Amino acid sequence: MSKRFWYFLLPLVAFLMMAVFLYRGLYSDATELESVLIGRPVPEFTLQDIYQQDKQYAADIFKGEPLLLNVWATWCPTCRAEHAFLNSLAEQQGIKIVGLNYKDDRQKAIQWLEQLGNPYQINLYDGKGLLALDLGVYGAPETYFIDSHGIIRYRHVGDVNPRNWQDTLAPIFSALE
Repeated sequence: MSKRFWYFLLPLVAFLMMAVFLYRGLYSDATELESVLIGRPVPEFTLQDIYQQDKQYAADIFKGEPLLLNVWATWCPTCRAEHAFLNSLAEQQGIKIVGLNYKDDRQKAIQWLEQLGNPYQINLYDGKGLLALDLGVYGAPETYFIDSHGIIRYRHVGDVNPRNWQDTLAPIFSALE
């Protein structure tokens, strides 16, 4: 084959590879980000309670019963949108939720909880984002489903709302042991 043939073929192959890559991106769900932590325990940590700086928590808080770990912040408009539904999950359905306040101002976060309600049984303050970094958090809100052994079973990126809870998330949570 002549050199001229390859000069025409290589751009065509490159174009086709790029087209396949972009086509796959069009139909992928951006809320389904894979996590290397699925099937693994919550990373070890020591974080302060959002209300009491002298009170600290470790990863053992995630053992005993299935729960949600919700990453939130006051600077996150989507977190505000999901907050009312988290309140109803905790109050009406008895879902245990641990909050991870992520790279936020502690006082603003406390005011937020006082104004909008507090769906969290425990509120972790992660001002530097260290636990969030270990979890692989891209941004808020993200919610992790953790089984009674402290193992991360599912990761949801984006808000938790009545629609996605009913359609997708509730069956996953119900299946946790």
